[in-house]
Amino acid sequence: MNVALAVVCDHALIDQAGKLSVIGIFERIWVERFPAVHPRLHLVLRLKGRRTEIGQHPLLIQLVDPDGREVLRGDGQVQIGEPPAGVTEVEAGAVLTFDVPLDRAGTYHFEITVDGQPAASVPVSVSQMPAPAGHAPGTIPPGPLPPMPPGVH
Repeated sequence: MNVALAVVCDHALIDQAGKLSVIGIFERIWVERFPAVHPRLHLVLRLKGRRTEIGQHPLLIQLVDPDGREVLRGDGQVQIGEPPAGVTEVEAGAVLTFDVPLDRAGTYHFEITVDGQPAASVPVSVSQMPAPAGHAPGTIPPGPLPPMPPGVH
């Protein structure tokens, strides 16, 4: 089995026909202050393999911080069903939802292991939003908020 797609996004779903829909793919998270929690991050995976790989495949997801320390861990099984006659490639999708604790700025990685083998790594950069000029970090100035930088989540 290999990972054909691995992204983080705002929302994703797999319909009854197995079609994957992904909304709001991103690679950067901006926070006001640390520690922070990014709510409802979706990790989307599309696994592909040969017809001979039908059955259950163990899946391990680890989120590691910039120092390589594990922040989150989840494991389970992906079931690959028998494809129709004549189809030589099999696939399965997975959408995993996490509330992600973020202790500091840096690049975090979702490390994906399939069948006990490293299969993919999805980086997510985490930054603190700059404070407006003349205001202490973590305070919000009076009046309307400034526009968010592109890709802010």
